[in-house]
Formats: sequence, structure tokens, C-alpha cells
Amino acid sequence: MIFNIHFISGLPRSGSTLLCALLRQNPRFTAAMTSPVASLCTAMHEGMCGGEFGVFFDDARRKTMLKGVFDSYYGEDATGRVIFDTNRVWTARMALLDTMYPGARIICCVRDVAWIIDSVERMLQKNPLQLSRIFDYQPGNSIYARAETLMNADSGLIGRALSALREAWFGDFASRLIVVPYDTLAREPKQTLERLYAELGETPFEHNLNKVIYDEPDFDANLGMPGLHKVREKVEYRERQSVLPPDISARLAPANFWQQPELNVRGVTIL
Repeated sequence: MIFNIHFISGLPRSGSTLLCALLRQNPRFTAAMTSPVASLCTAMHEGMCGGEFGVFFDDARRKTMLKGVFDSYYGEDATGRVIFDTNRVWTARMALLDTMYPGARIICCVRDVAWIIDSVERMLQKNPLQLSRIFDYQPGNSIYARAETLMNADSGLIGRALSALREAWFGDFASRLIVVPYDTLAREPKQTLERLYAELGETPFEHNLNKVIYDEPDFDANLGMPGLHKVREKVEYRERQSVLPPDISARLAPANFWQQPELNVRGVTIL
């Protein structure tokens, strides 16, 4: 099976679903929200490197088996297409991706971390009768406690993704990254897509920015956050007042490292 593949990663609530909804308008592209491919690869990788059968696998066979996961998941219909596989774990697997797909780029959607937490809080407020799997179905004592949970580097929805992004940003494969800030995508979707197509070496395509369709109601209901991945039909930036106490926003400001030019020591591409 022959297809081109790129990866979408970065931070949660930062425009990756919107970007996928736009990319999938192109009939040559396959894109969607977080796929299970990364989890399947991780499980298979562990099985091939340990246990009683690990001795039967060398690196060449491991590579073939892992690429077979992509081939099997996307199927024969992927032949000749461009695949965008989405998962926030990919930025922590840069060396593996370089070995498997040396021509692939990793598109990282980012957003001011305080506004990501604001977005999560608003989703909770929209669904007050639900408890979310994101917080292990616990209500949380306050917005401060929930922010700490989200920012945990090992298990937090934001903290874990942020740690992986920093690893990729400062690592040897940083040239493979394409960073897409949420505000840029929302304010200038046409120009952002044009620049992205140019970075990927793809033929330009005229996207419909007034009729964007994407929703995953079953997945979101299982998370306890109905509407989490529902995309508004028109791409536009909406000003709003944050629900976060100012001290939380101030404390999180240093986390937005991509906004500091002096930290872009690897020359990462930012659209």
C-alpha cells in the first residue's frame, strides 16, 4: 500500500479538530480527530520488545509490523491519498516517526495554555450534569484543583501534551514540526492553509470556510463532554472574557514557550 502520511499533534483544545475538518474537504486527504493508531503501535511495540516472544523480532521486523498497523487501519482506500493521523503522543515519538516515515511532517496545533483551560472549563459548564473522564469522573474541588490536574506532566490532559511538545521542539527532529497557533488558524484560515499546503508540498485547494462540518457525538458522550469535538460551521475568531481567575492565567503564561523567539533555537516553522 502506498500513501503519503503526516501527523497532527500538539496541545488539546487548540484547533486540531478544526484543522482536520478543513483538510478533509480536500478529496485527496484523510483526516479526523484522535485515532487509535498510536495506542495500537505502542501496544505492539511493547509486545515485540519484551516478554517471551521478544527474541523473534529484530528492528527490521518491528518496523514492518508497526507500519502494518497504519496499512491495516487506513485500508486499501488510502492508496494514493494523503493521510493525516492525529494523536498528541506523536511529538514524544519523533525518532520512531523519523525511522518509519522519514518524509512526514508533524503539524502541532498550539494555543495559549490559559485559554485551553478556559475552553475545558466552558465545556464543563455546558454539561453540568456530566462528570468527565478527563478528571476521572470526579467533580474537582475548584477551578484551581482542576487546573493542577490538567497541567500534570505525567497524566494531565494539557501537561502531558505540553511535555511531549517541548521534547519535540528542542529535539533533533524539530525541523519536521509545523506549528499552527489557534489564533492564527481562526483569524486567518485561508492564509494559514495556503502556508501549510506550501510546507507540505501539496497542490493548493480552495476550502469552504463557511461550511465546515465535523462532529463525534458518541466519542464525546463517552468522555462525559458532549459537543467537545463539534466544529462550528463558519471559521471565525470569537472574542470572549475568560472564566479563569487572573492569577491562574498569570501563572501559566511561561508555559507558552513557542511565543518566545529566543527559545526557537531549532528554527521550528510557525505559521
